[in-house]
Amino acid sequence: MAGHSAWKNIKHRKAAVDKKRGKVWSKCSRAIIVAAQKGGGDPHFNPSLRIAVDAARAANMPRETIEKAIKKGTGEGTEERYDPARYEGYGPGGVAIIVECLIANANKTAADIRVIFDKNGGKIGVPGSVAFGFMQKSEVVVTSGSTDPDTMEERLMECTLEAGAEDIQGDDGTFRVLAAPGDLIAVRQAVESAGFEVEGAEIVWIPLQTVDADAATAAQVEQIVDALEDHDDVQKVYTNLA
Repeated sequence: MAGHSAWKNIKHRKAAVDKKRGKVWSKCSRAIIVAAQKGGGDPHFNPSLRIAVDAARAANMPRETIEKAIKKGTGEGTEERYDPARYEGYGPGGVAIIVECLIANANKTAADIRVIFDKNGGKIGVPGSVAFGFMQKSEVVVTSGSTDPDTMEERLMECTLEAGAEDIQGDDGTFRVLAAPGDLIAVRQAVESAGFEVEGAEIVWIPLQTVDADAATAAQVEQIVDALEDHDDVQKVYTNLA
């Protein structure tokens, strides 16, 4: 019986992992489709598509699935259309939350997001009610590997300054190069040209000020963030929690 129970647990965990992977790949597919719709199906001439494809590869999405999503975006496959949408609100403790989505049905998604806020101690707001407390930035993530972190920061500054880098933040061997949203591709190319491997590159929302919360409130915020991220239409969730 013990062996049977262990096998059931293994199957359950595997199913949970497969479900999570499927959700991630679905979100990556939407990003690829939208990028291809806007700028064409060649990543070399479509920076947004390149970023979306790189994110899909980082999530171990199969090449065939990536190519299928590109074809959907360029109209060569089954037609799927998604539009970007942003929702803003407050979570427990007054923590500000920004939710970035790619949606097919605006009314359904808006209703779903409102329910998630309401059920998890939050309150959805009107457009602009939260975004004023954040700034949009390009973020290129690089890890130092065997390179000395102090040396790494200096080298990153040297190679990205002319490309538009505004700030470099390091933590435990991982560095975030921040720049204006329009300089994402230039900064990424500068990092790659210097011989560094890019771990991630995207446009992010960074809070102008963060708020502290006790353990209980932080757990509640994590709960609402998890619920939002679990929604199929949600791509990214940002908060100003410290």
